Amino acid sequence: MTGGSKSPRGMFAARKMTRKRKRARWKFTPFKRRTLALDVKTDPLEGAPQARGIVLEKVGIESRQPNSAIRKCVRLQLIKNGKQVTAFLPGDGALNYIDEHDEVVIDGIGGPKGKSYGDLPGVRYKVISVNGVSLGSLILGKKEKPMR
Repeated sequence: MTGGSKSPRGMFAARKMTRKRKRARWKFTPFKRRTLALDVKTDPLEGAPQARGIVLEKVGIESRQPNSAIRKCVRLQLIKNGKQVTAFLPGDGALNYIDEHDEVVIDGIGGPKGKSYGDLPGVRYKVISVNGVSLGSLILGKKEKPMR
């Protein structure tokens, strides 16, 4: 009977197996991305859960097939690093409560980690507050937006 196994076996094989496993793990993409911190390096929020930004413009983004709508979004520049991102405005009539040069807080939109959500192409964040007031309470009419 001839040995056909490529993996080391036997009483003193542990060190060799450990080394082999360490080398093989680098072929596994999620391990590689996690270890080299590639997702954090390319993330505009730099790993933070939320970020503040200044509104540059209001934009309407067409939703993907099979839906047909114009989703209201804003382009904003992050205060911490100057990067520009697009953020979705959730809620009915949310666009009316946001003007250019307002300060907004954005949050991940809740799709697959670091990816866009639902039928919104390229939008990875949502607006949660405007000038220190929650967007939800503005829409419901519980609070008014402070004039800056």
